[in-house]
Amino acid sequence: MHTDRTSRAGSVYTMTTTAAAPQARPLPLGPAPVLDVVVPVHNEQNDLEPSVRRLYDHLRHHFPYPFRITIADNASVDATPILATRLATELPEVSFVRLAQKGRGRALREVWSASDAAVLAYMDVDLSTDLNALLPLVAPLLSGHSDLAIGSRLARGARVVRGAKREFISRCYNLILRSTLAVKFSDAQCGFKAIRADVAARLLPLVRDTGWFFDTELLVLAQRVGLRIHEVPVDWVDDPDSRVDIMATAVADLKGVYRLGRALLTGELPITKLRTEFGRADPPGVPRGLAAQAFRFAVIGVGSTLAYLVLFVLLRGAMGAQPANLIALLITAIANTAVNRRVTFSVRGTRNAGKHQFQGLIVFAIGLGLTSGALAILPADAGRAWELGVLVAANVLAAVVRFVLLRAWVFRAHRPSD
Repeated sequence: MHTDRTSRAGSVYTMTTTAAAPQARPLPLGPAPVLDVVVPVHNEQNDLEPSVRRLYDHLRHHFPYPFRITIADNASVDATPILATRLATELPEVSFVRLAQKGRGRALREVWSASDAAVLAYMDVDLSTDLNALLPLVAPLLSGHSDLAIGSRLARGARVVRGAKREFISRCYNLILRSTLAVKFSDAQCGFKAIRADVAARLLPLVRDTGWFFDTELLVLAQRVGLRIHEVPVDWVDDPDSRVDIMATAVADLKGVYRLGRALLTGELPITKLRTEFGRADPPGVPRGLAAQAFRFAVIGVGSTLAYLVLFVLLRGAMGAQPANLIALLITAIANTAVNRRVTFSVRGTRNAGKHQFQGLIVFAIGLGLTSGALAILPADAGRAWELGVLVAANVLAAVVRFVLLRAWVFRAHRPSD
């Protein structure tokens, strides 16, 4: 790793990242700040300078402790690195880190892992969140009351301005998180978060995602370990120029939910060890009866939903929405019944396998009615994003109905006592 200091006022670093764990790098000269605010950017030459100067001015006038702003550029190919270098040269509390690979999660892990600040934060470069929420976000961490803090657009008291499509997708995503990973926090993806440095040092090595799912994975780990997550209702205005690919991000998030749920289910993550290190109460054992079945069913359901969406998108190009929905749902329903038969309800062997699949197809017909009805109420000129969003919501509802029927009817004889 090569490090190059180009200014006495600010600091500029060039880093070549790999898939290996983050390694220590030299820190900026001067006393350690209390707060390090990371602004991850990729090709943000239009927003970078006005946003950083606005953030810098706010911190200088409204934040009572030493701070640093770290611009974390991940593989920009426009003028972003040039502008970031200039800002780090002109403004004493601004530093610049250049990473060779893309990924917001990768950028945050690299900078947070090397920072000498007591509290680590990040915010999106568009500054959609009102900066007046920054001190309330950080204060509980400084006092030791909380371990992490998140800005929430869905908490009571939040004031949000954004389009119906983004609102719908955000709420569907949080519904999926609650139903599959049993999360208790209200908003996983608001780009306005903070964490104590000692907590980050223990959790970051376990976070595998390098993109947009990074936030969710970190928060789920924190919750499972028993850490306190403070939520701040925020004023938030959607950036109309956002270049985030919503559908690609949604698919990546569903993959992340499945991977993380599987890791929690199999014991791959050292939750018990971390709870001991943090001095938290012993974690609850693997849930039994209804709770265990619901958890396994939810993890399998995320994989099924992801497979369904992929099949639907592939088939949609060659046929209409309704036929594509029918075929994609039929294939995934058969696979879903087979996996749930073995994993969720612990049914082994081939006895009654045909009967279970037949009953599963009846349950499938109910799910088909829900998803087909959802498609039918869409306007004829609705875009593909709306189609997929409505189908995700309909599939969540269909999954709840499916679980109830599988448990109460199809596999009733194999149900353990609750």
